[in-house]
Amino acid sequence: MASTISIADLRKEYAQRVLSDAQTAPDPFIQFKQWFDEALQAQVPEPNAMHLCTVSANGKPSGRVVLLKGLDDQGFVFFTNYNSRKGKDIAVNSHICLTFFWPELERQVRIEGQAVKVPDRVSEQYFHSRPRGSQIGAVASPQSQVIENRHLLEEQFARVQTEYGEDQQIPRPLHWGGYCVIPELVEFWQGRRSRLHDRIQYVREASGSWKKQRLAP
Repeated sequence: MASTISIADLRKEYAQRVLSDAQTAPDPFIQFKQWFDEALQAQVPEPNAMHLCTVSANGKPSGRVVLLKGLDDQGFVFFTNYNSRKGKDIAVNSHICLTFFWPELERQVRIEGQAVKVPDRVSEQYFHSRPRGSQIGAVASPQSQVIENRHLLEEQFARVQTEYGEDQQIPRPLHWGGYCVIPELVEFWQGRRSRLHDRIQYVREASGSWKKQRLAP
């Protein structure tokens, strides 16, 4: 039976919190870590899930959800197959956008910046910290390529699993590793009543310092 609910009528009034200029830290990394900790405390499902948008050489955007796996004073780190569509996009256009959405807290964070590969030692360390099945999957899967059926993928997984057994270390594929997204702009969005949302934006200046601004919703 078809739903009688109008999509246009779906809406929620945001009223949990406010975000004032005085409440926000002078540095977006400090502010992000504060919000991320609050998302953890609120038990938001997969708080490190973030939407990654890349743009190809011919200007076509592509989006998908990936997981944040590292954060320091330089940027936001995630790992992937460099031969995937996102990897190929980044190879020709390193300017990307990340978006976190935590609906339980009525919050969103947008990050615009440049993606650069992390050092090999960082990729090696993270790869070998992953569950063994995930390591095998990274070797077995030709990510983003067209495959005939799932059976072939499972056969490849089984082949790699047999090749390395239960104890032999699985080498990290050279086409698999991390990116650090170095932000140029970070925006914190807090839902408010009547769609008069709070938006505080940080823009990196030529000196490397951050300029904080309020945006109209």
